[in-house]
Amino acid sequence: MVDETTAPNAAGARAEQAPGSFARYLGEHVAAVDARMAAYFEHQGGNADLERYLYRPLAHFSSTGGKRVRPIICMLAARAVGGDPERARTVGEAIEHFQSAALIHDDIADNGQLRRGEPCLYRTQGTGLAINCGDMALVHVTQIILDDDGLGPAVKLEVLDELCRMMERTCEGQALELGWVRDGRFDLSVDDYLEMATLKTAHYSGAVPLAAGAIAGGGSPEQVEALRSYGLDTGLAFQIQDDLINLVGSDTDKDFRCDITEGKRTLVAVHALENPLVHDEVEQILRSGTTDPALMARAVELFEQAGSIAYAHDYALARIARAKETLSGINLDPACRELLLSMADFFVERLK
Repeated sequence: MVDETTAPNAAGARAEQAPGSFARYLGEHVAAVDARMAAYFEHQGGNADLERYLYRPLAHFSSTGGKRVRPIICMLAARAVGGDPERARTVGEAIEHFQSAALIHDDIADNGQLRRGEPCLYRTQGTGLAINCGDMALVHVTQIILDDDGLGPAVKLEVLDELCRMMERTCEGQALELGWVRDGRFDLSVDDYLEMATLKTAHYSGAVPLAAGAIAGGGSPEQVEALRSYGLDTGLAFQIQDDLINLVGSDTDKDFRCDITEGKRTLVAVHALENPLVHDEVEQILRSGTTDPALMARAVELFEQAGSIAYAHDYALARIARAKETLSGINLDPACRELLLSMADFFVERLK
């Protein structure tokens, strides 16, 4: 799953300085989202043991949420269709609670070791308590929408329908990936990967934050569907780029190349497995669970030899280009359109 805490490299840092850029926009709004997310966990328990076993660990996990891309683009979508971005605030934060739940549960399912540079929650709190923390985060997804007096009943129902379908799609994608791991499947095609990643990541990372934000902002069906399509393409590109960063980004990242250790079926890996010249060695490394830096570097060499890293990067760029074309004929606030176009570039500039 996409976890947008990955630090940008030098090019990404340069992008953050561009006036009016999406990265700058994120920087201007992330503190406010952090503060509101933290407020959900203040004085919830009224009981020291509830604080210890539930609210404090969940609050800490939420506090490490990185750039808060999802809630911020949700509010941006409301503004883009001419609405009040505050009407989409809780919608975006509901998706952020889902992000917490999905990652907590994902780490357990994948036997992950590190998340955001720290031991996974199940490793510090135990599996049972971690599952329960994730379950509570899922409760927040719907409860904060129901409690939002700023959304009318019809809008609440439409937004909750979006969120439920988003969670359903994510679970479907997770089922594919976990099933492949359980059955030791490496007989996968690029199309198999794209279906899985679209289901598991693109809906909740891009499509639904933008579509639901537009709904909360009073957008037309045409605007909602255009933003959804834009979000599917950019969300998938973001996932692909996130996987590339894990392989060829900064070796100072504590999660560096953990996708190889975990045998992840990324676009790079699946593309390489289709190449008979490297298939056997790639599969052997992915099956090994290795943490040996030399062996992980060998996997990256094989990916490069098969042209898989270049293929994945080019595919992400093609999705970004298609996303931009989607917005070209849609009536949107001009400043917001520019921010959305900058967002598409930001998603792939992280590795340039």
